[in-house]
Amino acid sequence: MAIMKKQNKKPEIIDVKKVGTSRLFNIESVELIFHNGEYRVYERIKSTNLETVIIVPIINGNLVLIQEYAVGIENYTIGFPKGLINFGESTTEAADRELKEETGYGSTELEFIGKFNIAPSYLCSINNIFLAEGLYEKKLQGDEPESLIIYKWPLNKMMDLLKEPSFCEARNISALFLARECLLKKTKFNC
Repeated sequence: MAIMKKQNKKPEIIDVKKVGTSRLFNIESVELIFHNGEYRVYERIKSTNLETVIIVPIINGNLVLIQEYAVGIENYTIGFPKGLINFGESTTEAADRELKEETGYGSTELEFIGKFNIAPSYLCSINNIFLAEGLYEKKLQGDEPESLIIYKWPLNKMMDLLKEPSFCEARNISALFLARECLLKKTKFNC
């Protein structure tokens, strides 16, 4: 079902200027004129490779979570394994690799369950969400600066993760809801 039946005419981009740069991002100033004549200047983060995978792994009735340092909030958080898709890699290949690197598990049942974009007003960051079942031990060397701590959370209490202060990243929360809906359709459990 499409909700956007009507759209305004897209604004005209007058100018784009690079105002900052880092190893991963360019910050751009974008001058726009809207269809009604209104002029605005927005800033956005531009990257050439911001497509990621987020994997929701399940083993023995538990979600598998990782603890890693989040420099943006200068603290540790728990969440699902995730990472960038390498050049030439499919989303499924990236999900399989990231799962092995970050949790030490491979999956015989890796299922694509959704896709979303975070903060589209400021950046293009496409996140591909996978459900991983049929886990088996298989560790790959990753690029993490320190060993990740693995946690198991009961699947039948998955929504209680929302009460956990360290489970605070919006991408993880979105992935949790997508996984819940997928599992409910499979009638795996009762929430």
